[in-house]
Amino acid sequence: MNKSPQVFLSNLIWRFLERTGAQLVAFIVAIVLARLLSPEDYGIIALITVFINILNVFVDSGLGVALIQKKDADSLDFSTVFYTNVVFCLVLYGVVFALAPLIALFYKNDALTPIIRVLGVTVLISGVKNIQQAYVSKTLQFKKFFFATLAGTVTAAVVGIWMAYRGFGVWALVAQQLTNLTIDTVLLWLTVRWRPIFAFSTARLRGLFSFGWKMLISAVLDTTYTNLRQLIIGRKYSAEDLAFYNKGHLFPSTIVSNLNNSIDSVLLPVMASEQDDKKRIKQMTRRAIKTSTYCIAPLMMGLSACASPVVRLLLTEKWLPCVPFMRIFCVTYMFYPIHTANLNAIKAVGRSDLFLKLEIMKKVMGMTVLLSTMWFGVMVMAYSLLLTGVLSQIINTWPNKRLLGYGYLEQLKDILPGILLAVCMGMLVGLLNFLPVHDGIRLPVQIVAGIAVYVLGSVLFRLESFAYLKNIVKEKVVRRNA
Repeated sequence: MNKSPQVFLSNLIWRFLERTGAQLVAFIVAIVLARLLSPEDYGIIALITVFINILNVFVDSGLGVALIQKKDADSLDFSTVFYTNVVFCLVLYGVVFALAPLIALFYKNDALTPIIRVLGVTVLISGVKNIQQAYVSKTLQFKKFFFATLAGTVTAAVVGIWMAYRGFGVWALVAQQLTNLTIDTVLLWLTVRWRPIFAFSTARLRGLFSFGWKMLISAVLDTTYTNLRQLIIGRKYSAEDLAFYNKGHLFPSTIVSNLNNSIDSVLLPVMASEQDDKKRIKQMTRRAIKTSTYCIAPLMMGLSACASPVVRLLLTEKWLPCVPFMRIFCVTYMFYPIHTANLNAIKAVGRSDLFLKLEIMKKVMGMTVLLSTMWFGVMVMAYSLLLTGVLSQIINTWPNKRLLGYGYLEQLKDILPGILLAVCMGMLVGLLNFLPVHDGIRLPVQIVAGIAVYVLGSVLFRLESFAYLKNIVKEKVVRRNA
């Protein structure tokens, strides 16, 4: 496998384009469907989607990550996991089908039964797709993701809008999700050369599951913890409070998840291929943290500074109470590259046991803070994220002090120049909020000013990450023109 920076960057770009393109189309479709469908339709799907998302944590069982991590994974490994996934998903869907009436009874809505049974088919499709997805990640073929996802998202958009226009109501949303996942899966199977062979190894499965089960438990803990915070806000306070909290989370999470998930998808297989060379993994971890933070920090500080005009322009003034939440999430997400790179390094060297221990430590800490602050209001709960964010950074970096010789203080030193420049840029952009002009004029001025200040500061202070990215771009241009 070619592990050059150009290959890594190329796959990162394709993965980023895939995530960004899918979310952009989904965002536009959501606006159209919101005009055609009732809030009740969205409410029904929201109830079921939460349940389906939790089930999807079990679909992969951590075996997909195990395949990516295993250095010498071959067709027998992939085939073994494929057949295991198919059988397990059939059983899982059977359970969903049987329990659908009870779930509907729990929600006091009999109409949910057929919807749960139909939407539950996504569990079966995901089980088939996951192995192809793992193979694409393992072999760094993220360009195939782009075309499969784009085709699936656009086709699903047409189906969903047409059905909504024809009066199918909630079934338009069901059809949209099923179509999207089905097209993605079919196109991956048509474009990716791997096919399962007629072979199965219990020994291989045991080896992969010894790594994967810890990843599964970690994912279950993370999913449960993430949903619990919103559940507490919705039940203890008001739906309006939850709405402002979620809207404040929406913008920074959308921006960071596109870039961070792209890096996450590409970084693990590249690191796993070098798992025997700890010095090389440290270099990749350092590069990922420095470069990712350099890119994400100005986006978060810029969004924080422009939060009010962004909300007024896109969501109208009635959503202004979400601005404080948005700023808190911007600061929290600015440090996400530390989490991503360190956890990928731990997974790459095969230490899923450490990964699980870290997850347990973080969730115990997070639950303690959450249960301690939930009595003092939603804003206090939001501010507690700043504390848990710092503590989680320390926990995630702790093993790599020993594994790679790359501790938390050294990592902070690496990202400090970019963070300080981003904060200064954000402060200067924030001052432009006092301009006596319309938001439609103020926001573009702030964006241009922010970019200019950050680039100029990078040149003046000779930031290493800026020089690195500039050289990578130059090399690609030279190669293309050669």
